[in-house]
Amino acid sequence: MANSRIIVITGATRGLGRALVSQFAAAGHTVVGCGRNEKHVAELAAAFPSPHRFTALDVCEGASVALWANSTLTKVGPPDLLINNAALMNTPAPLWDVPVEQFDAIVDVNIKGVANVIRAFAPAMVERKAGVIVNLSSGWGRSTSPEVAPYCATKYAIEGLTLALAQELPKGMAAIPLNPGVIDTDMLRQAWSDGASAYPKAEAWARRAAPFLLALGANDNGRSLSVS
Repeated sequence: MANSRIIVITGATRGLGRALVSQFAAAGHTVVGCGRNEKHVAELAAAFPSPHRFTALDVCEGASVALWANSTLTKVGPPDLLINNAALMNTPAPLWDVPVEQFDAIVDVNIKGVANVIRAFAPAMVERKAGVIVNLSSGWGRSTSPEVAPYCATKYAIEGLTLALAQELPKGMAAIPLNPGVIDTDMLRQAWSDGASAYPKAEAWARRAAPFLLALGANDNGRSLSVS
């Protein structure tokens, strides 16, 4: 298909990632995704067969991410659009009551996982001097609320990491921290169960977000953007 793109998405089995897979595939793009749950990955692969590719892995495991990227680059090619979507939310609580294991897991996925994926895919994109890297930030990466301090900390980190990355990329590429807005997902329900249903579902969001993401280009490098 003319203008078909290669799109890599982490956290592709649930929420925003899963909704984006449907939109991108329906538009004729090749989607390469990952998720931690093997059953959900298998269901995704059955729903979206070749040329799409879906792999069960944990973005915290750098060696697994590197193998996934090498396979993708060999069999599909460098991504035109790389979306770091995988993330965890803490159970709402004052910071001093958040268990150390939960805090560590959030940092590992939301920051280290993003770095692992960039480390694995960016060199091939830089060699081509083409491609857009979108790291999902949050409204809680630009403002704060009580009882979600670990999540806020990681999303503020994503803003800084992405803006610094933007300064390192060659002309022709872009790195963008993207606030998706407030969406009714499992993650939002975890943080705010009583109010989540008042917001758009992931599928409705993806119908707006997919064209927005596809329209991003080199001129957007280093811009902190939001899906309105």
